[in-house]
Amino acid sequence: AGWFRRLLHKPKPSSVESLKSSHSASSSPSSSSSSSAKSSSSSGTSLATSSISLSPVSAPDISASDSPRWGKSYDVCICHSEEDVELVQELVSYLEGQPESFRCFLQLRDAVAGSVVVTELCDAVQNSHCWVMLITPGFLQDPWCRYQMHQALAEAPMANGRTIPVLKDVDRKDYPRELRNIYYIYMALKEKSFRQIRDTVMRYLQELCRSSTKGME
Repeated sequence: AGWFRRLLHKPKPSSVESLKSSHSASSSPSSSSSSSAKSSSSSGTSLATSSISLSPVSAPDISASDSPRWGKSYDVCICHSEEDVELVQELVSYLEGQPESFRCFLQLRDAVAGSVVVTELCDAVQNSHCWVMLITPGFLQDPWCRYQMHQALAEAPMANGRTIPVLKDVDRKDYPRELRNIYYIYMALKEKSFRQIRDTVMRYLQELCRSSTKGME
């Protein structure tokens, strides 16, 4: 009787299977929803990432036909003493040989024969975007160099990259007081200094182009 009673209360295999299948069916949506949630979360992350990725800002083309660079006759005016002509010729050759073909004013080469020195120096400053002051012992003793330096400072009293002092064989204490508010390039290695001068001129011309574009907008 006892074993017959237990047999009657034993659950049927079909009902157990149905319970298992129903449990399996109820758990699968949650797992699929979980996976879909992960998928959507992953998708959302990738979308967010792609939406905040910024494209690099391209540098303006300073050689474009409508560039404000062409508003002046020269990109760089080199102010130097006669003692430093050889070094300056190397610098000019380097700048003019760059892909941008910087236009340099070199007094001994570009000054008009028969013209007045003062007029030539003033015109060179006014018709150039940047001014490189090669400050050497010879520069400090040359009154024409100091005159041209003062003309450049009068043209752009608020330094914004146009005046580029370059010290060579001069102690810091002898750095002209008029230029004390402007950082200088110290020429220890010639090639490195030439590259710094080139980069400074390039930055100024690029900023000039950006300002011009913003003004037009």
